[in-house]
Amino acid sequence: MYIALGLLAGLLVFALIMSSAIAKIYNRLVKMKNQTDNGFKQISVQLQRRYDLIPNLVEAVRGYMGHEKNTLQAVIEARNGAAAKLNDAAAKPGDAASMASLASADGMLTGALGRLSFVMEDYPELKANESVAELTEELTSTENRIAFARQAYNDWATAFNIVRQSFPAVMFASTLGFRDDFSLLEFEEQKIQEPPKVSLV
Repeated sequence: MYIALGLLAGLLVFALIMSSAIAKIYNRLVKMKNQTDNGFKQISVQLQRRYDLIPNLVEAVRGYMGHEKNTLQAVIEARNGAAAKLNDAAAKPGDAASMASLASADGMLTGALGRLSFVMEDYPELKANESVAELTEELTSTENRIAFARQAYNDWATAFNIVRQSFPAVMFASTLGFRDDFSLLEFEEQKIQEPPKVSLV
């Protein structure tokens, strides 16, 4: 009888230790997931800011660039496509397919902005336009904010993935509802090295 009570007490202590360990793992994963989700929201805010500035820039240069309708239309279409992909990614932050689609759409927008910037060089009067100068400065500033927000998100996502994949969390993560790693948001390599040239200075 004492042996049975001893075994029962030992099992109870083991169960309490395991429950405590699993609760710690769960709480840590929840905290890191929320921090990663918040990191993506910060990217979302900055990308949305960028998408809101672009139509204003297009309108500001439209009067000077009457012959460049295709270029302006390409920027607006790329902007709309990127905004739609941002909404998809915001619904499933960290999802590999959503992140890849957002990165691809952002790459197309960056290319369209680069072409617009190149064409704008042929219009010296735009350099003197205060509204255009302010908008291009805002876009450049926003690009920097996006880069910082993306780095912060990727840092949190990497930290979450490391914890989720490490022992002992890897044994319980799926059971606790953390089945997938977060995917990093990686824009095209050229964008990371060379932000889109939108400044007219």
